Amino acid sequence: MKKVLVIQYSQSGQLSEVLRHFCAPLADSGQIELRVETLRPRQAYPFPWPFLRFFDTFPEAVYLDAPELEPLSLPPGERFDLVILGYQVWFLSPSLPVTAFLKSAAARALLQDTPVVTVIACRDMWLMAQEQVKRLLAACGARLVGNVALVDEAGSVGSFLATPIWMLTGRKGPLLGGWIPRAGVKPEQISGCRRFGERIERVLNEAHPLDTTLLRHLGAVKVNTRLIATERAARRSFLVWGALLRALGRQGAWTRRPVVAVYFVFLVALLVTVLPLSALLKTLTAPLLRKRIAAQTAYFSAPSGDSIGM
Repeated sequence: MKKVLVIQYSQSGQLSEVLRHFCAPLADSGQIELRVETLRPRQAYPFPWPFLRFFDTFPEAVYLDAPELEPLSLPPGERFDLVILGYQVWFLSPSLPVTAFLKSAAARALLQDTPVVTVIACRDMWLMAQEQVKRLLAACGARLVGNVALVDEAGSVGSFLATPIWMLTGRKGPLLGGWIPRAGVKPEQISGCRRFGERIERVLNEAHPLDTTLLRHLGAVKVNTRLIATERAARRSFLVWGALLRALGRQGAWTRRPVVAVYFVFLVALLVTVLPLSALLKTLTAPLLRKRIAAQTAYFSAPSGDSIGM
């Protein structure tokens, strides 16, 4: 019997719902043993987030400062034919509980020479987070064979307000008579994740190799090429501000709070000015950079993507 492990951490519950639909065909199969492991930080992260704590978390997130986790419930030495890793994106980085897992000795033992599929549910920027997850998986000796990325239905503009309101208040919307759209991934996208589990279930039961063809041609990811430069610029900014805040003390220190407030103002200014201009410039220059854009799309959509967002 084939064994599949799901490792997840979800604050709002949306990612857990995604993985439930994703893994339903595996759970229903009589030939596959499915295990689900939920990561448990020793200091819980609240949902909704308190305002200052949300922004005070970003330095540790971008610098991959792993928090302490409760021990996994898995017996030592247990091995799996496939690991499905579900994660959220925090400040263009994997969520801190997932970072903590990937940097742990338990992850190295579980993932060594093991095929891994990553599953992301986030706003609309996941490329830089996945780059970091790739490096962490490689350090564990894992083999990334697939990636699925689901983004908020509100789009880049609509989610600018919708997603923070959801994170800070728990209200998913729509709000103000629809002026602020509904946050989160569309329900039909979530239920549609079953197709990935169906493909995996068939490949496992037919004893085909788990390689980078696993989720091809299923629309697993869509790379919005207009956001590549935007993500890179935002990540550079996060690293600079994150270094400053880390120098002022540990997370929660009162010395960080004034700078966190200044950072919030800076971030809003960045989001409403520089980043839209960057995306516009990318759109205007796209006809001149077709080969470069195609190469970027192929790189960021690997290993399972085949949809192009222009």
